[in-house]
Amino acid sequence: MPASILGRGGGPSDASWTRDTVTRLSCPSCGSAHVAQVLGDNGGISYVCTACGHSWS
Repeated sequence: MPASILGRGGGPSDASWTRDTVTRLSCPSCGSAHVAQVLGDNGGISYVCTACGHSWS
């Protein structure tokens, strides 16, 4: 896309800016960063640790 549509240059620094703003989740039970986001039964968002199996909302 042209830079005028994006509103900024679109250079390599933009990719690092996006990567640095990612929020990392960790399991409250075991502290592992291996967390998956899943859709709950009634449309809510839940999380499950793929290391220990703990799930939470």
